[in-house]
Amino acid sequence: MMEPGAPVCNTCGEAVGLKPNGELFVACHDCNFPMCRSCVEYEAKEGRKVCLRCSSPYDEHLLDDDADQKPPGSSQPTMAAHLSDPQPKDVGIHARHVSTVSTIDSEMNDESGNPIWKNRVESWKDKKNNKKKKVAKNNKTEQAPAEIPHEQQMEDKQPGDALMQQPLSEIVPMSRNKLTPYRAVIIMRLVILGLFFHYRIMNPVDSAFGLWLTSVICEIWFAFSWVLDQFPKWSPINRVTYLDTLSARFERPGEPCELAPVDFFVSTVDPLKEPPLITANTVLSILALDYPVEKVSCYVSDDGAAMLSFESLAETSEFARKWVPFCKKYEIEPRAPEFYFSQKIDYLKDKVQPSFVKERRAMKRDYEEYKIRVNAMVARAQKTPEEGWTMQDGTPWPGNNTRDHPGMVQVFLGNTGARDMDGNELPRLIYVSREKRPGYQHHKKAGAENALVRVSAVLTNAPYILNLDCDHYVNNSKAVREAMCFLMDPQVGRDVCYVQFPQRFDGIDKSDRYANRNIVFFDVNMKGLDGIQGPVYVGTGCVFNRQALYGYGPPSMPTLTKSSSSSSCSWCGCCSCCCPSKKKAELDASELYKDAKREELNAAIFNLHEIDSNYPADYDEYERSMLMSQRSFEKTFGLSSVFIESTLMENGGVPESVNSSTLIKEAIHVISCSYEEKTEWGKEIGWIYGSVTEDILTGFKMHCRGWRSIYCMPPRPAFKGSAPINLSDRLHQVLRWALGSVEIFLSRHCPLWYGFGGGRLRWLQRLAYINTIVYPFTSLPLIAYCLIPAICLLTGKFIIPTLSNLASVLFLGLFMSIILTAVLELRWSGVSIEDLWRNEQFWVIGGVSAHLFAVFQGFLKMLAGIDTNFTVTTKAAEDAEFGELYMVKWTTVLIPPTTLLIVNIVGVVAGFSDALNKGYEAWGPLFGKVFFAFWVILHLYPFLKGLMGRQNRTPTIVVLWSVLLASVFSLVWVKINPFVNKVDSMEIAGTCISIDC
Repeated sequence: MMEPGAPVCNTCGEAVGLKPNGELFVACHDCNFPMCRSCVEYEAKEGRKVCLRCSSPYDEHLLDDDADQKPPGSSQPTMAAHLSDPQPKDVGIHARHVSTVSTIDSEMNDESGNPIWKNRVESWKDKKNNKKKKVAKNNKTEQAPAEIPHEQQMEDKQPGDALMQQPLSEIVPMSRNKLTPYRAVIIMRLVILGLFFHYRIMNPVDSAFGLWLTSVICEIWFAFSWVLDQFPKWSPINRVTYLDTLSARFERPGEPCELAPVDFFVSTVDPLKEPPLITANTVLSILALDYPVEKVSCYVSDDGAAMLSFESLAETSEFARKWVPFCKKYEIEPRAPEFYFSQKIDYLKDKVQPSFVKERRAMKRDYEEYKIRVNAMVARAQKTPEEGWTMQDGTPWPGNNTRDHPGMVQVFLGNTGARDMDGNELPRLIYVSREKRPGYQHHKKAGAENALVRVSAVLTNAPYILNLDCDHYVNNSKAVREAMCFLMDPQVGRDVCYVQFPQRFDGIDKSDRYANRNIVFFDVNMKGLDGIQGPVYVGTGCVFNRQALYGYGPPSMPTLTKSSSSSSCSWCGCCSCCCPSKKKAELDASELYKDAKREELNAAIFNLHEIDSNYPADYDEYERSMLMSQRSFEKTFGLSSVFIESTLMENGGVPESVNSSTLIKEAIHVISCSYEEKTEWGKEIGWIYGSVTEDILTGFKMHCRGWRSIYCMPPRPAFKGSAPINLSDRLHQVLRWALGSVEIFLSRHCPLWYGFGGGRLRWLQRLAYINTIVYPFTSLPLIAYCLIPAICLLTGKFIIPTLSNLASVLFLGLFMSIILTAVLELRWSGVSIEDLWRNEQFWVIGGVSAHLFAVFQGFLKMLAGIDTNFTVTTKAAEDAEFGELYMVKWTTVLIPPTTLLIVNIVGVVAGFSDALNKGYEAWGPLFGKVFFAFWVILHLYPFLKGLMGRQNRTPTIVVLWSVLLASVFSLVWVKINPFVNKVDSMEIAGTCISIDC
């Protein structure tokens, strides 16, 4: 047992221990962060030479006293050796030359050809031995912590400490004046909801019991959905970044740049649906980033193996030699030429160079010529030759059969001699098309992204990955620097799996009729999630930590016991103000051992198991550990020693002595169809398979492992894309998202039951993920609730009894709390009331159309194996700005909302007709019925306007449906016959004259 007052290491949970002279071991003299000697040695061996808390460099003579105690022939490295060795200075900094061991030609290789396994095994065994020593030391009596004089702390400070301690980012919490009333209204609304449901359940409507019961069930579901959507917004935050501090720390004059390399992924499938010119603009904006060129590598995935994509990328690489130096010389924004030249602004503003006007005109002329060449390629590609496409050298294009072709990798830029017009180096540009063969499951976009992960690991292996859709260009050239302010901050980035940027879009009219901008989600929900465990991954505009994609857990996992000083509320992620602090528990040796084993097991998805007796007896313990480690790696990552070695480099990098041709062959090998067979790809590592919305699933798995994410909203939007702005395309986009949510709901990764074992997913974060998978099911009660007003108007019945004074107060309080919640939400988020109203409207439009079809399609696909597709027929549009907004494309998804509109309009007409017939007494009840009907019509108004189109051009099928439904409900109305006074049957019987036949 440990002494009650003994300091405990914050990393391993064991006693810090003493120096040989009897004094307490202190790793950092600046902040006195408790770390034991063994953990400091392990951190140094892994290349981390700064304090985990304050980021101050360790004293290079910290462990010199151990060197005197070692035997003369010992080869154990010391802290001083790690800190003074000039070779690993760039480890974790540069992605080009990190490892000095070649996986091909080095004599240091073992029989498997991978020396890194040996080093990995040694580090694990050293750590295990150190833990045994520390457990033995805990049985001894330890002295109280010694007071460290302030003078000694000042002496150990380095000249760069002040710069290292400056934060790269900062959390800006919401003002209490905005957040406190918001939380109070949420609690008040919960109380009012409880009282409201008590009244609704205790006061049934016997005359319309079926309608009443349906309405109560729908209202309960709406309240449940509101809780799922509202409580993850409990603690929203803002963040600011300090780019000047980042540059001062990692780009010092006269020294090599230490910014981390980044691999960019751009995905495309069909160049006829995704124009090559749009993809080219995305690529050009990446190549012209305000970031060191040697740190940027752009990978373009062509999952359709189209020769058009290949040739257009070759033209793009040539145009980049002119475009990139022009962008950097004049610091223009954005750096996508199509969107830069189309800006309706004064391009001379802030440009004082006399040569700018002349060079801009020349560059615009070059770009127009480049566009002509690319558009000519697109025109030729409209009709495929019978013999297939042929490359310039006369050989057939390997991808003529898009379903059966080999893997292709082509380096356009980044090789020897790839310079721009000014003679400067250009970033790498690499074309990738993975192998396709019949009989293999390729997993669409998720499979293509995983292929890019492996290719990039073999060729460049940057520690960070940024993925973009082909139509999302870089709008802010400093976007990567914004992300590095979080990922490269030792105090912030250790446990960050990704930095998500909001999506912003071009080409949308100001009214945003179909909520294409999705402002409420990106500016309200995501800010709320950032205050818990981080935003969800939305598929594009995201910078990943490569180690998180490999299935590793974060460096600091939650331990079995937490000290009161660092405890935080697992419910909301806030500090200890939300829950009482716990007393520090005393751990015995067995508990320490379990704690250490848990940390080891959670450090990665694989670990060194105990030695198995099934291995040959002539293998010693070291060799058997090596063999088991190798088999564990291959079973997880696949049969590629080069790729496996790259996964062990936490800070990225490739061996500098490896032949480039050998790496290309290995890159083609890792994108073969059979590479992922019997591995963990798509199951535990990389992009996760099993849903068309692989983004939600991938981020969810990372959060379940204990990682957290960060939401970055720079003043200038980082990325911009194009959105489907016409009604049909927008509904089909929402249909695909909702279908993916239903697939996750029916899979083993459903947040309702997945990830409870580790306890690393915060409860509010789990509520947010549950909301992302159950929201399509709201379509069922929503359609029922939208039909109830029309039924009430047509039948003369109502779902609410005569209101008492108490009931009136409850209804008024509920409406007021709904309004107050929206107003206070707008106040702290900065979202306009128009955006909130558009979001509410499209919530109803999408809920009664796309979400409904997604539920049925999801159940058919997951339970019966039937895959249903809803096709779209395109109609002509006007040649005007935003003309596509009024383009009408008929699709099956339009039927339910059209029906609801007509039913409610017919119901309103019938209701007013009935009130006119009955007189003044009927106008009071009519008001409540018409209010709900108008609520439905107002929410579906954008759908009605989009359906009618400009100049009332409506598809014939819509007219036929309207006439048919209007006829049906007219007949129903006639059956009700509101113009005839209803007479009681008993009264009629009493007035009849009896006739004796």
